[in-house]
Amino acid sequence: MANDPGAARTTERLLLRPWRIPEATVQRQLWLERDPRVPAHRRINADGHPTLAELQQRIRTQPPPTTCGLLAVQRLSDDAVLGYCGLIEGEGDQDPELAFELLRRFWGQGYATEAATAVVDWARSSGHHSLKATVWDWNTASRRVLAKVGFTEVATTEPVSVYGSTVVTTMPLQPAQHLQH
Repeated sequence: MANDPGAARTTERLLLRPWRIPEATVQRQLWLERDPRVPAHRRINADGHPTLAELQQRIRTQPPPTTCGLLAVQRLSDDAVLGYCGLIEGEGDQDPELAFELLRRFWGQGYATEAATAVVDWARSSGHHSLKATVWDWNTASRRVLAKVGFTEVATTEPVSVYGSTVVTTMPLQPAQHLQH
């Protein structure tokens, strides 16, 4: 997937690929399901934004992923879209950030770990040297996923708001090992 935006990443149970416009309904559901401790700008506001039409427009105008991007996570067994996983491009020379979010009905089934592992492999094959991920201190499930994938907690911010503290994690990426004959 490194230089082929039309390519997808497949795991045993999942397909990670660019979003399709009709799947804006999944994105909206993710916004609606977010924990009330998530800052207000990351939840549906009192005026109902982002609307389904706004999310559809974001998908329509989003450039295809190359070495960064948030990919739809689709289950192979029934084509259900579970949420997203991917890389957010770092500013300047900062490392990209791993990000993932699944609909609640798919939590606790190993999908986030499986998708995150595929994205780490994508990052490695794209030439990234390391990754970071940030997570709220109260989000123990996501912290477990990050630990399983190989991230190490390196810092915790002071509480920045009523929402709590942010845990910063990092992961060095070793180049993919090639078999020699």
